[in-house]
Amino acid sequence: MPSSEIGERLKRARKRRGLTQRGLAESSGVSVSLIRKLEQGERGDTRLETARRLAAALRIPTTKLVAAEVTDADPAAGADVDRWAGVRAALDTPEPGATDEVPTIGGVRAALDDAIASYTSGGLQGMSLMLPGLLRDAHALADTHPQGRSLRAEVMQITGRLMTQTRNYGAADIAFAAVERDAPDALHGAALANNRVWLLLRRGRLAAASALAVQWADDLEPRLSRASAGELSAWGWVLLRVAATASRDNRPDEAEMALRLATAAAVTMGRAQTSTATKRAGFIRRFSGLTVAMQQAEQAMVEERPDAVLRLAKRINAVNLPASTGNRNRHLLDVAHAQVLTRRNGEAIETLLTVEQDAPQWLPHQRYAREVLGLIVEQRRTLTPEMRRLAEVVRLPL
Repeated sequence: MPSSEIGERLKRARKRRGLTQRGLAESSGVSVSLIRKLEQGERGDTRLETARRLAAALRIPTTKLVAAEVTDADPAAGADVDRWAGVRAALDTPEPGATDEVPTIGGVRAALDDAIASYTSGGLQGMSLMLPGLLRDAHALADTHPQGRSLRAEVMQITGRLMTQTRNYGAADIAFAAVERDAPDALHGAALANNRVWLLLRRGRLAAASALAVQWADDLEPRLSRASAGELSAWGWVLLRVAATASRDNRPDEAEMALRLATAAAVTMGRAQTSTATKRAGFIRRFSGLTVAMQQAEQAMVEERPDAVLRLAKRINAVNLPASTGNRNRHLLDVAHAQVLTRRNGEAIETLLTVEQDAPQWLPHQRYAREVLGLIVEQRRTLTPEMRRLAEVVRLPL
């Protein structure tokens, strides 16, 4: 992770913990000579795995060590361009990195798990700092270790999801193409299909998204009595993509059938949790009956049935769920939309404020949030302070 300031941050953190360079070396397993070179500015770069070991010994987040704090003070549409430049560069032309530091499978997997946790908690800023180094280490392992290519596919899955989320669609294409080359098994392939359907939907390519979702739903359909939790989760997620594309293409019967099958998958799974292996493959979030209910609410909103959305919302009770649970925040945007359409603008603002509080880095990337707030603003002569602040956060056009 190139940074002329990493040595200064390392030195400050080490002194704050009351450690000598040798003491930090002993507690982190990183050589004294490398620590000295970083602190003296002879090296402005180190592998993410090394930075992670140093950060763990210093009891600070890795992101505090690898890059200076990035703020969202500027709400303009271009504010995020530089934030993702390092990720795009690592995808386009990955640098070889330091030759005297060799990444390991265990270290990169641990960093990948950290990245997944950051993604599910809405920590997009942390992802922007971690991914360039993680991508570089994964590229290095792909050329030198038997498991390197499959591990790189896992890193590329989460990178592609993040690039889709932040509307860096060209970068998402690059990441997903790498997954297609390296995907080791059907589970990774299914996760790739699920992610590509989402990318196609975001680009407005409805027919292509629908065809891909239907193809994979057919290919993945398991025997419910024998299917593993991973197989049921993969099938269920793709069925939700089928429902999403069908409802948007005015095929409500097909959407309803897909939701029924997804419900059957969720019931068969029971309370099974998403395994670490399944998350690494690309199915980041847990599939469950709650996830299906949120998709049902989305379908009702697409079909302009706001009363049905609000009835489902009472059953889901999303505000009491953890902010990282399933598609909870996306569901709350459907709730806010339904509240606007039923003339409950005050409740809609409260719902949007809840999302802002729980997912402040996620909300600015949601065009849907801009559309919902825009409906409220159009009906108002004057705006409350909360409305004005939300307009800045979601980058509502003037």
